Amino acid sequence: MASDKTFYLTTPIYYVNDAPHIGHAYTTVAGDVLTRWHRQKGESVWFLTGTDEHGEKVMNTAAQNNVTPQAWCDRLVEEAWKPNWKHLNIANDDFIRTTEPRHEERVQRFLQGLKEKGFIYEGKYEGPYCIGCEEFKLPGDLDEGKCKIHGRPVEMLSENNWFFKLSAFVPQLIEHYKKNPQACEPTSARNEVMAFLEGGVSDLSISRSTFDWGIPVPWATDQVIYVWFDALLNYATAVGLGDDPASEGGKKFASTWPADVHLVGKDILRFHAVIWPAMLMAAELPVPRKVFAHGWLLVGGEKMSKSKLTGIAPRDITDHFGVDAFRYYFLRAIPFGSDGSFSWEDMNARYTSELANDFGNLASRLIAMIEKYCEGKIPAVATDPGLSSMLVDVVAKADAAMVALDFQGGISAIMDFCKRANGYVTEQEPWAIAKDPERTTELNNVLYNTAESIRALAVLLHPVMPATTQILWESLGAQATLGDIAKQKIADVATWGQLPPGSVVTKGAVLFPRLEEK
Repeated sequence: MASDKTFYLTTPIYYVNDAPHIGHAYTTVAGDVLTRWHRQKGESVWFLTGTDEHGEKVMNTAAQNNVTPQAWCDRLVEEAWKPNWKHLNIANDDFIRTTEPRHEERVQRFLQGLKEKGFIYEGKYEGPYCIGCEEFKLPGDLDEGKCKIHGRPVEMLSENNWFFKLSAFVPQLIEHYKKNPQACEPTSARNEVMAFLEGGVSDLSISRSTFDWGIPVPWATDQVIYVWFDALLNYATAVGLGDDPASEGGKKFASTWPADVHLVGKDILRFHAVIWPAMLMAAELPVPRKVFAHGWLLVGGEKMSKSKLTGIAPRDITDHFGVDAFRYYFLRAIPFGSDGSFSWEDMNARYTSELANDFGNLASRLIAMIEKYCEGKIPAVATDPGLSSMLVDVVAKADAAMVALDFQGGISAIMDFCKRANGYVTEQEPWAIAKDPERTTELNNVLYNTAESIRALAVLLHPVMPATTQILWESLGAQATLGDIAKQKIADVATWGQLPPGSVVTKGAVLFPRLEEK
């Protein structure tokens, strides 16, 4: 990646008709972990999330609650969405709302530009529409007249709308994915997109005339822009789409676009891998480098959703396990890109074995031994060849996996090193060595090697568990001697011997307390 290009990652902008559930949190945490990892690689990073606030579903929900759509959106964003991301320690750089003037103005300008280029025409739309998806449906998307995703009957619409010449870009899209297979991942997602493209694609109705909650079509203000056409543009409007190149927005766009990764759930893959790049191609703009469609979180075998009452709120879990265990579990337990089932029992088991016993226990044992045997100070530098060489391999493996969005692979590699460090302590038995005054140097070597292993683990796990690793970092005395944990570079982690002798360790809070029985 060119050094002047910012690593730009987006989550979907979430629909504000309800509060977030753990499916939304799963995507957003994944984006946060990946962007924190890239920051620790020393890269310039921009991380965007936000809310999709237009469309019939929002309008209907607001009406049911006897408030205006804008008031409904404002309340949910301020009382549910933003507080949830703060609670989960999400370090996003920007939060876009599709009701903001910066978005609406740029969307209208973009649409006007497509019309002037001849890609927008007037026509009549007749066919099935699912309000839940805010999507015009194809026959294959329905099951006995019902939407396959929501399980509810669709509406038959007949409207005079404006259309985008989506079909004109099918050959270009097919060529794009053949030349750049990494632009749509995982492979199952790309295969689905290619099959869809090769099966024939119709032009897209991009306006609605039967309700008014949306951005007005600039040349036909009695219609509003179709919510998906408006929403997809957020990724570009948030960084200055169409602004004068000499302006702040124009400069931001030049350094940020195209997006490096659009994280999406697999149910919105077609919008992001077919419609969105076609819109950009029409405007002669670069298309995203990667659309990555992760799987569904399942509860009792069903996709997480508020409408089916399987939507668990993040706090239902974090109140019991803590925020960092929540962040760790979903990326560690489920291969990113596949469907995965959430179970309280599995999370409980992993929390106890991997976090409390393997990681937390290693840290607390070390701090206690340094306090007991070394007057609370890190002993002289020592190098265990087994640990130091394994760390080199682990950092390379974890880095390759994380940047490829294989979070499970990356975290597994790091936790293998944690297990090895635990094994080292068990084999060396420092508590036995300590009984013999003649073996002080040997004891110090074991304790230094263990402390240095924990330093590396703290840095590698920081993007995943930022709060816990910060506590550990301070406990090791590393904050005072090595500086902020977030500034530690992934490329330097495996350089052995960084913890300075004499650093004062302090006993901190228990990293992963024993869970209360539920």
